[in-house]
Amino acid sequence: MDGYITTGTAEYLKKLMKNYEKEKIVVMENAKGGLLFHETTGPSLFQQPRKYEVIERLGDLPKEGYTVLNYIPVTDEGRPLFEHQLSIQDWLFKNEAGLLALRVLRPLSSKTYIIMTFWEKGTFYDQWQKANPPLAEKLNKGLGYSPQPQIFDGFPYTQKYTISG
Repeated sequence: MDGYITTGTAEYLKKLMKNYEKEKIVVMENAKGGLLFHETTGPSLFQQPRKYEVIERLGDLPKEGYTVLNYIPVTDEGRPLFEHQLSIQDWLFKNEAGLLALRVLRPLSSKTYIIMTFWEKGTFYDQWQKANPPLAEKLNKGLGYSPQPQIFDGFPYTQKYTISG
């Protein structure tokens, strides 16, 4: 399964989404603009999307809610360790109150993985965040190597969006 991301104004992306109602598409927006995520086993519907491989899936993409994208840059040498750590997490968010869906995206043309979580409301994410260390920190500590290998290729960052039909 592949995931494609494209950006633009939320209004434009919502209009675009209406042309592909049978596809698995979600449009997210924040104060900086819009982001469209398309999940498919076929080709992209868009001319120049960023392409990812979906390596973990939980739940169906929602039509409404709150989304958090954790961008985690990983070195080429660190990819196997990082993915191993992801695979043994028994998912970090499993059974969390308010969690609707999760996608882990492996980059195909960059070094930055994306962990997307979809929540009913932002308050559910805030509760999870208060009770847990930052995601990249949790993944790094879980590797259990001494000395710790350098698997990250920069600082992780987060972007938050809302989804509204």
